[in-house]
Parts: sequence; C-alpha cells; structure tokens
Amino acid sequence: MGQYYKPIILTEKQGQDEQVKCWINSSEYDNGRKLMEHSWLSNWFVRTFESLLAETPQRVVWAGDYADGEPNRTYTYDGKEHEANLYDLCEDSLKVRPNIQKKYYRYLINHTKGLYVDKNKIPVSDVWIDPKTNKEWEYQIHPLPLLTCEGNGRGGGDYGKKEEIVGTWARDVISVSTTKPKGLKEFEFNLVED
Repeated sequence: MGQYYKPIILTEKQGQDEQVKCWINSSEYDNGRKLMEHSWLSNWFVRTFESLLAETPQRVVWAGDYADGEPNRTYTYDGKEHEANLYDLCEDSLKVRPNIQKKYYRYLINHTKGLYVDKNKIPVSDVWIDPKTNKEWEYQIHPLPLLTCEGNGRGGGDYGKKEEIVGTWARDVISVSTTKPKGLKEFEFNLVED
C-alpha cells in the first residue's frame, strides 16, 4: 500500500513529548499525499509550506503514516490503543491552510546542522514533453520533503532508492531564503528518480 505524508512544524520543545505546532494537507492543494507525488521543485504545495519557514526558522518533519511511533504516545482506533506517530498526532485543529505561494526560495537552510542547499544546483530528474505544444518541462526533486521525511521506504510512493541522506534533517530547525546564507556549509543534494 501507499504511505501518506503530512508536512509538520513542531513546537520548539524537543524530547519524548514532541508536539505538533501546525501542519498542512497536500490534498487541499490538489496534490497527492504520497511523498513522490508532491516532492518536486516547482510544486506549489511544497512552496506554500516553505512560506511558513521564510521569516522564522522552524522544526520540520515530513511525517509518514508508516513511520515509527512516538514514545509513550497512543491513540484509540476501533476501541483499541495504538502507538501514535507524528502523522497520527496531527489534529484537525492544528491544520493551517496558507494561501498558495509561488515565490521561489533558492536556499534551504538547516540551522541545526549549519548546512544549506542551493536549489539551483539540483540535477534534473526527469523531462516531460507536452504532446500538444512540444514544450519540455524539467523536473527536479525538492530537497525539503526528502531530507525531513520520516518513514521513507515503507510504502508505495516513497523515494525508491536507499539513500543515507533521506530523513537526516527530520526535526531539525529549517528555514528558506532568497539570500545565500553566510557562515554555513553547502550541502550537495543530488538525488534523482529512476
């Protein structure tokens, strides 16, 4: 089966009682909920989520519904207690629906690790040719969902290759910027899809 994802901003408090600050629903932006249905550089849903990170760095995780559970967190379903992961902890009252953003933030910044990605250097993953106009559209994987995801590789629609960098920024403090950050090390994001 396919695994669904929710991009989440966590509260500043870290530890065993992780709290969801807010999240957005990809289907409300006419996007699929599987990781590789929306993890593309020109995707307006991901750009809209990025807008939440433009002014204030936030703790981010792209939480899969097959991800590991949170310690000592449960929810009740069909009269039974189940271990809850961050996906399960996304209450409707915490869902936000920002206006669609098309602004391009060139730099993805990880303040926790002191790294940044220059999205202008991401390789082309696929090319689609519009049969009506013969115009070529280049697709590049967006680094934010893949670097911050939890649960990848456990369901259909996930990033198919086993890559060590996938998920390594999950729960880190992330922001985006149009200006190159100073004093941080560049992180090369070069993932492509087969």
